[in-house]
Amino acid sequence: MITRKVGPALAAGCTVVVKPASETPLSALALAELGQRAGIPASVLNIVTGNRAREIGAERPGNPSVQKVSFSGSTGIGKTLMAQCAETIKKVSLELGGNAPFIVFEDTNLDATVEGTMGSKFHNSG
Repeated sequence: MITRKVGPALAAGCTVVVKPASETPLSALALAELGQRAGIPASVLNIVTGNRAREIGAERPGNPSVQKVSFSGSTGIGKTLMAQCAETIKKVSLELGGNAPFIVFEDTNLDATVEGTMGSKFHNSG
């Protein structure tokens, strides 16, 4: 999920600050390491980790250097971020509460459907 947001931002010349979930920071840290190896300066791709998510997250909407906040996660946190971003009319993109539903009809080729689903759902899972 990080690469879907970070890649286009970097390609557009933006500096990026990523705050991964405190339970799963390693993929973001690995992405930053790969970015540095590829020549992206450390000051351009920044990873902020910690177990004080509320305090860390509150910094982004109020910081005048931050021009946009993009968040994937719970609806409750998304509402909070949207309200915080509204105070400074900051751009915000939210992906909230998704469960990635997949509807299969009776006349579907089940084998092809399962193969296609697994390929698209777990394509970047390593």
